[in-house]
Parts: sequence; structure tokens; C-alpha cells
Amino acid sequence: MAIDWKKEAESRRDDLLNDLKSMLRIESVRDESKKTPEAPLGPGPKAGLDQFLKIAARDGFKTTNIDGMAGEIAFGEGDETLGILAHVDVMPAGKGWNTDPFNPVIKDGKIYARGASDDKGPSMAAYYGLKIIKELGLPVSKKVAFILGTDEESSWRGMDYYFKNMPEPDFGFSPDAFFPIINGEKGNVTFDAQFKGANDGEYQLIKFDSGLRENMVPRDAEAWVSASNYDSMIHKFDEFIAENPVVGETDIRDGKLYLHVIGKAAHAQEPTRGINAGTYLAVFLNQFDFNGGAKDFISFAAEKLHLDSRVKNFDMNYTDDVMGDLTMNAGIFKFDSQNGGSITLNFRYPQGTDPEYISKGLETAANQYHVTYKQHDGGMVPHYVPEDDPLVKTLLDVYREQTGQDAHGQVVGGGTYGRLMKRGVAFGAMFPGVPDTMHQANEFVPVDDLIRAAAIYAQGIYELIK
Repeated sequence: MAIDWKKEAESRRDDLLNDLKSMLRIESVRDESKKTPEAPLGPGPKAGLDQFLKIAARDGFKTTNIDGMAGEIAFGEGDETLGILAHVDVMPAGKGWNTDPFNPVIKDGKIYARGASDDKGPSMAAYYGLKIIKELGLPVSKKVAFILGTDEESSWRGMDYYFKNMPEPDFGFSPDAFFPIINGEKGNVTFDAQFKGANDGEYQLIKFDSGLRENMVPRDAEAWVSASNYDSMIHKFDEFIAENPVVGETDIRDGKLYLHVIGKAAHAQEPTRGINAGTYLAVFLNQFDFNGGAKDFISFAAEKLHLDSRVKNFDMNYTDDVMGDLTMNAGIFKFDSQNGGSITLNFRYPQGTDPEYISKGLETAANQYHVTYKQHDGGMVPHYVPEDDPLVKTLLDVYREQTGQDAHGQVVGGGTYGRLMKRGVAFGAMFPGVPDTMHQANEFVPVDDLIRAAAIYAQGIYELIK
């Protein structure tokens, strides 16, 4: 029988939005300082997981809470399992919001809240796609495991726990990126550049603080400086702000000069979409005569990192014909005069490079800036599913049918749960031409796009499991 997928999704618009709002009101940021046996990643992710599973149980799905680390919504029967991998956790809200980031607001056809586009909105659209199939009573020949992670924005421990304790899906997708489809993802690895702290002289850096997470371009940067002439520094700071794409403020607090620079946050997969407040503040400070660890910290950020997302300053810029450029994001800056400093560098690397290649490139600056490096872990290797794979072909065909647009696979620097499956991709829910506000203040998703996505997900899921 012919199914009007768009009509089915539209008829559930109000219910979808109400369920989504219940998720967006939860500040599901991982905070292990508040962990309990029932909430191993903190109360926020637990509340998000509990609420999503509650919604699914209400709708008659079988649900499983896997020790507070992950959740599963099960549907169908068969020898093969389609995995739909979503996440309930969100990035910290950060500054710069025009509305309460955890009180969803619909304005001009868009719903604003942290998690609206990453990943609660897309997750709910994909869930409603599955719900449509269930409510229509359509025959299926495969199982579906709709899997909910709880710390995708950090270490993926929740999903790792699921894959160690539950059967692995045979193929699937993550609704956590862009349409038409992402069938390739770069590798991901992080290094800390570490510096000593002692510094004295006419200019002393007491503290420097910028960034929330390694996978975000820092919006804010703050520094506390001791110097003999604050008036001159303030005057030069005002000139610097006027000449650059940032805003800023100064203040004298407890005899120290406070400097604050505001740039623009963005997802680390493409650092050029943001304005890195940390490197801009370092560029300003680099004109003054700091010494010791402070000089190394400031100069390294200003001379090696500023506006260098393609790591040309380290002579390791690299481009792969399929996967694109090697990129770098300086995500977190920390310095204090007692303990020293560190700058967290997150790399998205294509085939043809690896963490060893990156490590050797970083070492070219080791002696000049007295910097040492520490790799966080093994990271994630590049992932690619060919465009002629039946999974990719099916989802692209559905997208083309529902949108009338030409569509092909693409490779991105972001990392999604799709890479956890050998035959795994990322599929939606952001449509071409829509501004990407993931990890930014005033994050939003157009409401109509969520309904369009739910229809695409419903047909896509059905075509894969019928």
C-alpha cells in the first residue's frame, strides 16, 4: 500500500514537539562530580535517559536501561538488527544566549534550546519515524535497536558500555548530523600542549582561561595580568578590539587587570566557522614583554595556533581527495602562575594521516616554546562506508524521493555514533542551507524541518527493515 509519510509525520507534529520540549528542559550535561551508582555520568544524563525511555514505554515499546550508561528501545523481529544510535546528553550552554537555553522557545518557526539540533531534536524526529511504523502496524523482517547514549559530547563511555554488554547491530545510522547522508568521518585525536608557570618581570600573567570542551571553538577568553601601566594596556586593548572581529572589556580587580574577549563558538569539526577568543586574546598579550612559562604559553597560542585550523604553521597541512583536510581546534586554554598552563588541541584527521603524524608535526615547536605534549588516548580512526553499500543507497534514495533533490555521500570532520558500526552512517537531521548552530549559543532547529525529517526517517527505517 502507498503510505503518505509526510502526512503521517505532520499528524504527529504537536505530540513530537511536546515530547521534544520535555527533553530540552533537562540540562543533561555530563557531570561526574555528582555521579551516583544510578547516575554514573551525573544526574543530567540520567534524567535525559529516563525521560526518553519513559516516552517510549508510554508508546508501547520495550525499553531497557543499561545500568544508567545507555538505553535501548526495541522493535520488531528478525535475524538482523538495524541500529539507530542517538544521544540524550548536551554540551554546556555557555554564554551569549538570548533565551534560557533549557526553557525551549519557538520563535519565527524555530525551536531554540541547547540540544535542539544536537541531538535531541533529530533523535526525537528519528524516534517518531520508528513510532509511525509501529502505529501503522507495518510488517517488518528485521529488529530495530534504538540506542540512546549518555555522553556523546565527551568520551562515549555510555555507548562503549552498551556495545560491550548488548548485541551489536548489523548496520544502522545515527541521526546526529546532516542530510543527505554522511558516509565518511575523519579520525579524531586530542593532545594537550603543556607549559611551565613561573613568570616575573614588568608583565606577569596570573591566570588565563578560555574554552569549555575540546570539541568547541571557545567563545570567551579571560586573563588576569599584573603590570606597571594598566592605562597603556587598556588603550591598546581597545584599539585591538576595534580592529578585530571580537568584542571585549577590561576592569581592574584587586590590583590586577582583567581582560575579557568574546568571539564565536562553533563545532570543532570546522573551526573556521567560529572565532577563537583564546587565540585572539593571546595575540593581544603577545605584544607585551612576558617571560618564562607565560611567554611560551602566550606566544605558542598567538604564533602557532591563531587562524591556523589547517596546521600550516606546523608544516603538516594535509588533504585527502576523499576525506578532505586535516584540521586542528584549540579548544581549552588554562594557565595559572603556580601550576603552569595547557592548551587542548583537537585534531580531525583524514586517511593518509594518523596520531603519529600529528605528534611528529607538533614536536617541531617543542624546543622554541618549551612545550611538551600529552596525547589523551587513542582517539577514533577514520571511518568510511562506500556509497554503493545498500545502506547508503537506500537512505539516499529515500531522501531524493521525499525532497526532490540530488544527493550524494559526504565526509565530515565531526564524529558520530555511526562510526561504531562497520556499516554505520550519519543520516540527518540538518537540511542543506540551514545555519549550523550546534555547540553555539542560541542553538535552534526549524520546526518544519523536524517534521520533514520524521517523514524521511519513517520511510528510511521501513525500507531498511521491511
